[in-house]
Amino acid sequence: MLPTGFRFSQSNLQNYADCARLFQLRYVEGRAWPAVQVEPLLEHERHLGRGRQFHRLIERHQLGMEPDLLERGLTDPDLRAWWHAYLGFTELHAQPGERYPELALTTDLRASRIMAMFDLLLVVPGERAVIYDWKTYRRKPPRQWLAERLQTRVYPYVLARAGGGVFGGELVPEQISLVYWVASEPDAPEVFDYSSAQMQADEAYLAQLIDAVTSRDPGSTWPLTFDEKRCRFCEYRSLCDRGEEAGQADDFADYDGGLLELGLEDVEEIGF
Repeated sequence: MLPTGFRFSQSNLQNYADCARLFQLRYVEGRAWPAVQVEPLLEHERHLGRGRQFHRLIERHQLGMEPDLLERGLTDPDLRAWWHAYLGFTELHAQPGERYPELALTTDLRASRIMAMFDLLLVVPGERAVIYDWKTYRRKPPRQWLAERLQTRVYPYVLARAGGGVFGGELVPEQISLVYWVASEPDAPEVFDYSSAQMQADEAYLAQLIDAVTSRDPGSTWPLTFDEKRCRFCEYRSLCDRGEEAGQADDFADYDGGLLELGLEDVEEIGF
């Protein structure tokens, strides 16, 4: 049913949780559909491209390149503002420890693979491991919304299961935290500390989701979301008879749903 070598991730699991039909079309059938996700298209594409460039800048900085060298040629005012905000994130830069930018880890659950791609993992061997995730949302989402995202479950879980190698020994959940840093509000990062109880709950929930995916009949039409607002920002909306015109970015909370931002995980998973 799923492509050979398919790996579950926070992104595709979020897609399934939001709309099983979206997951089926994108990952099971690999259906390319040329509809525009959001208008104005050019502005949206620029925002996504700006976000990708921002992630590359941080990766290179964390690998040791000088900030002044990286800043040369940055003409986009929004990107420059994000970059300066990141450089002012002294809470990160002052921390000791080993840094692993753009680190991918995988673990097994229910005979399936789950992967996590960390923007940055900061490790103080034997003491703590902190996942940093850079967000370029136009405005910061509520903490409760972040808490309910699959990313907040998947990332610490995968690290707890697969992070012993980079940690230098046994890694217990209480040594793990996840930090969301939002470029539009750089002085208010959201920190989620992990725990053994949360890990147990996450494992049960993720196993349930994976079982739900793998037990579905690939030849049937999987259920569509009940929240038709999402469909206005989905490339498959006309295929599902949920409208043809793309929604306007200003009419939609741009942090609502994983439909509008494709990350590195998606590039590997979708394959088109």
